[in-house]
Amino acid sequence: MAAIANYLVALSAAGQIWCLVLGMFLWRTPLGVTNYDMTQDFANASAKLAANQGLYNGFLAMGLMWSLVAASHGFELKIFFLVCAIVAGSHCAATVSRRIFYVQALPALAALALVLAAGK
Repeated sequence: MAAIANYLVALSAAGQIWCLVLGMFLWRTPLGVTNYDMTQDFANASAKLAANQGLYNGFLAMGLMWSLVAASHGFELKIFFLVCAIVAGSHCAATVSRRIFYVQALPALAALALVLAAGK
C-alpha cells in the first residue's frame, strides 16, 4: 500500500507541475486560454498573476517530491504538502473551474487517504 501511496504522491506532484507550466508558460497560448475558458485579452492582462500562481504550484510540487525522498519526516511532509494541494485545488475549483479539482485536489486527496492508511 505504501508503494501505491507514493505513486499517488508523485502523480499529485506531476499535476502541480502541469499547473506550473500552464500558469507560467502557456497562459497566453490557445491551450491556456481554452483550458481556463478565458478571452485572449483577459489572458494577456492576467499573465503576471498566473505566473505567480504557477510558481506556487511549483513549490507544492517540490514539497511533494521532497516528501518522497526525505529520510526523516517524509510522512509528515507528505501530509502537509498533500493538504496544501487539496486546499489550493479546492479553492481554485470553487473560484475558477470545477475541472481543477480533478487535476489538482482529487489526486492529492486519494494520495492522502493512502498515505494515512499506510502510515508512512
